[in-house]
Amino acid sequence: QAAEQGLVMAQYALGRCYELGTGVVQDEDAAVKLYRQAAEQGLAKAQHALGRRYESGTGIAKDFAAAARLYRLAADQGFACSQYAIGSYCMLGRGVTHDVTEAARYFRLSADQGDAKAQCWLGFLCEH
Repeated sequence: QAAEQGLVMAQYALGRCYELGTGVVQDEDAAVKLYRQAAEQGLAKAQHALGRRYESGTGIAKDFAAAARLYRLAADQGFACSQYAIGSYCMLGRGVTHDVTEAARYFRLSADQGDAKAQCWLGFLCEH
């Protein structure tokens, strides 16, 4: 009921339940719908979760540009996983223009929060 009333954390939590099949029958379409509702309200975790769906093509058509947009929205709110993800996209030119400087900026933000993968990439970029 809370998700139907537009409560953002309830939408995200129920989306996660549908994604994993926890307490409900697994349903990727329902997960995407709920993640989208929460993402549109600005919840960084939901933006990241929906970005992962776009990246993998799970429950929705694969779209790297849409994933990048969502990762950037969450990253700019300080969500470390999304900072790493958009940094990777910038590094590879996936869904965005290839930009090593921007990649390093996002890797730094994520690394500063303790993300080991971001720390490795940042170290690599600093040495090359």
